[in-house]
Amino acid sequence: MKVLLIGTGGREHALAWKLAQSPKLTKLFAAPGNPGMAENAELVALDVDDHEAVIAFCRSEAIDFVVVGPEAPLVAGIADRIRQEGIAVFGPSAAAAQLEGSKGFTKDICARYNIPTGAYQRFTDGAAAKAYVEAQGAPIVVKADGLAAGKGVTVAMTVDEALAAIDDCFDGAFGAAGAEVVVEAYLDGEEASFFCLSDGKTALALATAQDHKRVGDGDTGPNTGGMGAYSPAPVMTQDMVERTMKEIIEPTIRGMAESGYPFTGVFFAGLMITAKGPELIEYNVRFGDPETQVLMMRLKSDLLEILYAAATGTLDEVKAEWSDDVALTVVMASKGYPAAYDKGTPIASLPSAGEGEKIFHAGTAMKDGALVATGGRVLNVTATGRTVAEAQANAYRLVDAVDWENGFCRRDIGWRAIERETR
Repeated sequence: MKVLLIGTGGREHALAWKLAQSPKLTKLFAAPGNPGMAENAELVALDVDDHEAVIAFCRSEAIDFVVVGPEAPLVAGIADRIRQEGIAVFGPSAAAAQLEGSKGFTKDICARYNIPTGAYQRFTDGAAAKAYVEAQGAPIVVKADGLAAGKGVTVAMTVDEALAAIDDCFDGAFGAAGAEVVVEAYLDGEEASFFCLSDGKTALALATAQDHKRVGDGDTGPNTGGMGAYSPAPVMTQDMVERTMKEIIEPTIRGMAESGYPFTGVFFAGLMITAKGPELIEYNVRFGDPETQVLMMRLKSDLLEILYAAATGTLDEVKAEWSDDVALTVVMASKGYPAAYDKGTPIASLPSAGEGEKIFHAGTAMKDGALVATGGRVLNVTATGRTVAEAQANAYRLVDAVDWENGFCRRDIGWRAIERETR
């Protein structure tokens, strides 16, 4: 198969690396890709927002299968346009991508199909949202309804913090994404990420991970797009996985189909494991970042085969096998992130990765023949081990060999699981 992978970040580098291992692959293209992906794919300077340009490329190269990495093109309907051409595509329709594109849409689906999640209200008016917060008290969660690149969620521990978050949304801090606000109950527990493929009718459970959203050690400081992750997440026991499938994933697949939006692609369920069991925080309609990096390190099956099965309605014919090893990734970010940071800082050298190790590029570019950092989250330094502690030690040994003056990272990725291991 000739495959086009759309995207440019660490998630896409991990997908490219794994797709390239498939015996079914003839050639892999990545648009626009990044320097790390050039090892596995031919980079194509395509504007992925220009759907007709993407179609023209698919025609000229006789592409058999398109894998869409990020959420924005999916919400914009790129998968619909590719399907119209009769080309297989991994990713949901624009209508089904509302599960990520609109927090309110997801909450309404949860309410309709009795999927466990925090109580909520939707608002298009700041005063009404504030009155609701005043009545409910804190802690409480304020979310911009639309896509805000992972930045539109405030877990407010005080009423004043929640009121300020509402002002931010309606004052345009998140652009059109903040035109509607969802205010929901604070869920107390431990977060986990759960991934599951769907072909519209069949579900194939993948694996679990735990992300670290806050910028500082001990989960302190502002939320980011994710500063590291590990897989599997010990909090997701077999019982918890089975409950998640039965109480959250399966009703969603049924509900989306009944609503006229059959879902094909990957469910990335952000969960809170509370005293009551798994509750849905949010859905994403693409693989997580940086969770994909650890999932791909553990996946033993042919990624191309299982993604193609999800895209073509044959998911019941494949299965996913996983290594028992733990994988852990540390995000190296530009100093200042998630606030303002310098772009174009030089990465002098990267260490060569050994067996069970990989450095995925998330925000890099080549400039005058040298590697530079172009993003906030720049490198995903990833390693495996028999335990979380061993995987963590291996990852940080690799981190310490990266020569990038403007980089920083958290030093405690996996801390919750390591606490469990030492109990």
